Amino acid sequence: MKQFKLCATLQFYDTFQEFLQEHSFGMGDLFLINQSLYDRFFRSVPPPCPVLVTSTYGSGEPTTDRVDRIRADIPWDTRRIIAVGGGTVIDIAKMLTLQAPSGHTAALFLGQDAPVRRYELYAVPATCGTGSEVTNACAAEISGLQMKRGLNNDLMFPAVSVLIPELLWGLSFQVFATSSIDALIHAAESFLSPKATPHSLLFSREAIRLLLSGYRYLVGTGQAMWTRYATDFLLASNYAGIAFSSAGCGPVHALSYPLGGGYHIPHGEANQLVFADTFCLYREKSPGGRMRELEKLLAETLDVSASRSLEALFALVDQIHPRKPLRDYGIKAEELPVFATRVMKEQQRLLSNSYVPFTVSELAGIYQAAY
Repeated sequence: MKQFKLCATLQFYDTFQEFLQEHSFGMGDLFLINQSLYDRFFRSVPPPCPVLVTSTYGSGEPTTDRVDRIRADIPWDTRRIIAVGGGTVIDIAKMLTLQAPSGHTAALFLGQDAPVRRYELYAVPATCGTGSEVTNACAAEISGLQMKRGLNNDLMFPAVSVLIPELLWGLSFQVFATSSIDALIHAAESFLSPKATPHSLLFSREAIRLLLSGYRYLVGTGQAMWTRYATDFLLASNYAGIAFSSAGCGPVHALSYPLGGGYHIPHGEANQLVFADTFCLYREKSPGGRMRELEKLLAETLDVSASRSLEALFALVDQIHPRKPLRDYGIKAEELPVFATRVMKEQQRLLSNSYVPFTVSELAGIYQAAY
């Protein structure tokens, strides 16, 4: 059986102030937000409820120790968390909504604790990448193990997902680029997933179309113009999140985890490093079926022939964010087969969504091709 999940109430506002005015936040509420957004919206007029700023507890992508430190500072009477920020902030909030009986977030990822939902979550994305506002998934580095793991649990579905294009305007082009590329890979992987449904495919297709149309516009007009497409990029990220919430992500995300966990490469950038070589191997192993459908969609969107569509896709993405070889991050060639073995052992949750099965040697070959 295949199923399609859509568990959140979706709300759309033009401005953050409009969102605040419509909701009566107060006793029992807690804002979780990053520093730049706090300075932009709350510095002069704080909200009528507690606020925790994630950068106070550390920088970069989530670690389980960081989440535990934040958890210790949540007021006892909190009933609802309003998470405003990128994938890091929303993923942290998702982990906070789950109460680990042992008191350690790492135990949730290692399968040592059965979680219980503690808080209701409003998710308000300020990037256009993870789609975390509509998924039951999060990811974190397991502190002390230099290991990045993902966690899926329906208890983490946000109750309300709020889209506000204004929040994207403060992003640097670098953050916009890597986050939106992450959304593109979500859409592409969910499109090819064996768990895809007719409904998930609708969202995957539209996400791909919106993202690539926006990228083509930027290549023609320049990076500074990306905010003109902020609404489209935000919707595309949301659509991709809806799609992979049911169909799942696959080997690209699995292969990126050792890169993010061991070398702290930002998530979207790590995915991009192995995206092209993974999809080229897909086409080599199974050129028909859904891959042919993807090539047709790409051809129509990029105005190229189907036979050249994957290459045109990767060239366009590299124009938005130039890809570097793995060696440029300090990764050693002898680590690549170790990464592949770890991925095969630890990431079956993602590998089960592969368009075609991969062997350990094929996973190592993808790393080698990207090296």
